[in-house]
Amino acid sequence: MTERNHMTLSIIGMTCAACSSRIEKVLNKMDGVEAHVNLTTEKATIDYDASQASVESITKKIVNIGYGVLTEKTELDVFGMTCAACSTRIEKVLNKQAGVKIANVNLTTEAASVEYNPELIDTKGLIDKIQDIGYDAKLKVEPTEKQTHKAKEMRNKKMKLLVSAVLAAPLLLTMFVHLFQLPMPVILMNPWFQFALATPVQFIIGWQFYVGAYKNLRNGGANMDVLVALGTSAAYFYSLYEAVKTIGNPSYDPHLYFETSAVLITLILFGKYLEARAKNQTTNALSSLLNLQAKEARVIRNGDESMIPVEDVVVGDHLIVKPGEKIPVDGKVMKGRTSVDESMITGESIPVEKEVDATLIGSTINKNGSIEMEATKVGKDTALASIVKIVEDAQGSKAPIQRLADVISGYFVPIVVGIAVLTFITWITLVQPGQFETALVASIAVLVIACPCALGLATPTSIMVGTGKAAANGILFKGGEHLEKTHQLEAIVLDKTGTITKGKPEVTDFTGDQEALQLLASAEKGSEHPLAEAIVAYATEQGVNFLEVEAFDAIPGHGIETTINGKEIFVGNRKLMNERNIEVGEAEHQLAAYEIEGKTAMLIAIDGVFRGIVAVADTIKETAPQAIQQLQAQGLAVIMLTGDNDRTAQAIAKQVGIDQVIAQVLPEEKADRVKEIQLQGKKVAMVGDGVNDAPALAIADIGIAIGTGTDVAIETADVTILGGELLLLPKAIAISHATIRNIRQNLFWAFGYNTAGIPVAALGLLAPWVAGAAMALSSVSVVSNSLRLKRTKL
Repeated sequence: MTERNHMTLSIIGMTCAACSSRIEKVLNKMDGVEAHVNLTTEKATIDYDASQASVESITKKIVNIGYGVLTEKTELDVFGMTCAACSTRIEKVLNKQAGVKIANVNLTTEAASVEYNPELIDTKGLIDKIQDIGYDAKLKVEPTEKQTHKAKEMRNKKMKLLVSAVLAAPLLLTMFVHLFQLPMPVILMNPWFQFALATPVQFIIGWQFYVGAYKNLRNGGANMDVLVALGTSAAYFYSLYEAVKTIGNPSYDPHLYFETSAVLITLILFGKYLEARAKNQTTNALSSLLNLQAKEARVIRNGDESMIPVEDVVVGDHLIVKPGEKIPVDGKVMKGRTSVDESMITGESIPVEKEVDATLIGSTINKNGSIEMEATKVGKDTALASIVKIVEDAQGSKAPIQRLADVISGYFVPIVVGIAVLTFITWITLVQPGQFETALVASIAVLVIACPCALGLATPTSIMVGTGKAAANGILFKGGEHLEKTHQLEAIVLDKTGTITKGKPEVTDFTGDQEALQLLASAEKGSEHPLAEAIVAYATEQGVNFLEVEAFDAIPGHGIETTINGKEIFVGNRKLMNERNIEVGEAEHQLAAYEIEGKTAMLIAIDGVFRGIVAVADTIKETAPQAIQQLQAQGLAVIMLTGDNDRTAQAIAKQVGIDQVIAQVLPEEKADRVKEIQLQGKKVAMVGDGVNDAPALAIADIGIAIGTGTDVAIETADVTILGGELLLLPKAIAISHATIRNIRQNLFWAFGYNTAGIPVAALGLLAPWVAGAAMALSSVSVVSNSLRLKRTKL
């Protein structure tokens, strides 16, 4: 009788009875499937023949007809991994579980990210599966708690290493004495003295390798522990056999390799300790971000002021922040005025002035004024918490370049064991027939030198350091895949407003006297038009006193007409002046010059007499020309996208040094323009900040959001540039190139090390202890090379 399974799936995207009927009909057409879909509960109840259908095939069928299956995502801390084979094994097992959509296990961060169907499996089930194959896991703890756990783990590793080194040192001395024919105490040559030193190292300190090997072999896998346990056990038990032969035969000269097993374990522990220390340094970026967080907040409750832990602040609380203190959480100014250093979040070194209703970012520093603020976002909702989450996710994700290493690591250990066996057979039968010791030493060297640790660490350590370096510079990559894809870019499309320009009109030119400015600004003060706001802001900076407007009339498509102190004021374009018979001929040349520069110019007339021109423009960001020049120097085609008319667009493009312009683009057409460039065979990045940029950001190979933009744009993008500083764009490209170059170096040396090391060991040219040292140092060298990224100049 065939096995039938039962499951329930939560369906996303059903809007009517026709949807549920369609899904039910499609599923029931599958061989061995009986499905009932309920629109009200949005669930599908399914019975299926396991020999004819699977969870994956049923889910895929639902997705293919335009609906979705509800999934959840969880992060787990994983314990007990020692090499790439471990992470590959756990990942493979998790991905085979019914209900798991995708699982990624990261050796460097010692974490697993799992997307799963909660109807079919829960977090306990995931943890159970990891424990079943010999490892341990628990729901992700706070980074600070994890740091405490790692510190304790480092102390344990250090203690084991010290004890092992003390016991192995005399045995190492015997090795050098043999090599150089030096005199030594007789006790060191006693086989039982060597046995007494080697046994605690082998079975107490080295017990972890036996446990790891057993658990992996029991579940059909093999990792570094298998290689270490096999190699050291062979040396130890052969030495024990030789020692036993001396009983009753004092004249027998035993061939001992106790030093090989003890020194190997000590070297491996030393390598793991150095590796752990180096790996901890790769997470410094995250630690630095966490250290930015304020610890306490001064809150006002029931009229009383008191200090409380920042974790106890709730939305709506009123807080007092004094000069020099950190802003505890995100919020807005209720009373007072100050300047705030936001450099740790935005990268902007100049303090930002804050008045009533101004937005405040948690963990930034209040410089010179006491303020009262209202908490609007706390805990995990704050800007800093969001940044920490993005960096964590990026460091835990996998870049596509890692897949090859993962595949190789999964098959590596069994192949190495096979090579070691073949080496032993070849030496004992062909090279030196009957010489058991020589064959044993060569095969042990093969087992020890071939650990795939370096291969497994090559990519994730570089990704961690690269994303951390980027975050420290105000660049947030949302995943390792985005960091990798960024280096492939060939073209970068920049939205004009809010990206190249400041997104806020400013008065750039004014020709007229003080009276004209006062009347102009007074006339515009009542308007909410962005151009009017720019004029009022300019007049305020000039110290103008505003006058009361007696009459106001907006003339669509022309300008405004007002009366102030009995004087008639006209502000507008040529049409308005022509209709009022106001002569402006003398200003025509200047007016045209402003328009060629991409500025909006308005004529001013008082009592029928022309009195001046005010020019307003969305000014370019100061660093835009330099940033664009750097992008072009990196080999990128830089294209400006804008809804402006062609003349204005060309004027802005000329100012910043852009040759390619796509003008008069409607908001809904932006994505189409990006796709057209992609169809030319180019990898394209889109940079934008507005809601209407979101579709283009999504369709681009890499979407880059300006951090001063809308939440929708930031959510859609793959990369976020904090603070709106355009110079971070070429830096993002540079860190991507540097990281990928670093990964390739790591993979080259990891592959090269194993490719060269195994044949050398098989030929008997490496002593096992030398092989052990080389294996340990290979992992350390890969991590150390990754850490060089920290010194990359951007």
